[in-house]
Amino acid sequence: MTFNTEISIIDNTVFIPSDIGTIHLQSMYHQVPPATLPGGSTLAVVFISHIVAGILWKGATPTAEAVGGSSKPESIMSQPPGQPRLSPQFCFSFGTLRDFLRLSRSSIDDSITQNLNALVTPARTGFDPSSTSKRATRSFAEPIDPAACQSFKEKVLFPLWKARAEVLSYCGIVATSPDPDDPEATILELEKQRDRERIVDERLDPYSGRFFPREARTQSLALLMRQERAVESIVRSRTWDVIQGRCGTSSQSWQDAMSNWEAAQKLRKGDGNPTSS
Repeated sequence: MTFNTEISIIDNTVFIPSDIGTIHLQSMYHQVPPATLPGGSTLAVVFISHIVAGILWKGATPTAEAVGGSSKPESIMSQPPGQPRLSPQFCFSFGTLRDFLRLSRSSIDDSITQNLNALVTPARTGFDPSSTSKRATRSFAEPIDPAACQSFKEKVLFPLWKARAEVLSYCGIVATSPDPDDPEATILELEKQRDRERIVDERLDPYSGRFFPREARTQSLALLMRQERAVESIVRSRTWDVIQGRCGTSSQSWQDAMSNWEAAQKLRKGDGNPTSS
């Protein structure tokens, strides 16, 4: 709601034109002696504005965050997509494959700064009114508790990276395997047969020697996998740089950190235990 600047006061009644009509309020500024009101009309308008604000916002119910409660970090983070059921049909559905990779990256990697901000513990002392009178020198990129950062990497980031790696690895194998179920296999074979039967005479037709066969879907998938692996490497490097800057951890590369995490996972499952003789 917006108010016009014209305010009329008639018989101790205030008339305030607004977008929804005219608001009538009993004027209370007359309780203060006019002699003590230098620029009295301005003070009266300011006083009345508080009354109007109280009426307009009286029914508003503060949320838990406004009162001081903070949302859980996991509820703030975007939820990544679930692990898809791996099959050749999934890999050859290029749109579905791209959507999974895109959503997985956007949920954590593309919003890594916001996700790390969710790990910062809120202030426990409450709001200090005097803080508004001086310029804040604290950086918005606050350091994160090492334990919270390590938990984020082990429970959120690395499992998500592993899920994408499994998809890329599986579809890479599918791309290099025979594809007897290719619906265009017959068309490809016919095109090859026509190419063998073509008569090439560039003196009569300079374009007769050109032949652009249809690409098999395994070839298209192999090209897509090469592109997505390159994108994955760039995304992980960028994400890891942000984590290193915020968490203040060692200079370990993301490849080494991921390998150590996978080795620890195998040990927890018992796969890495030495076989007793």
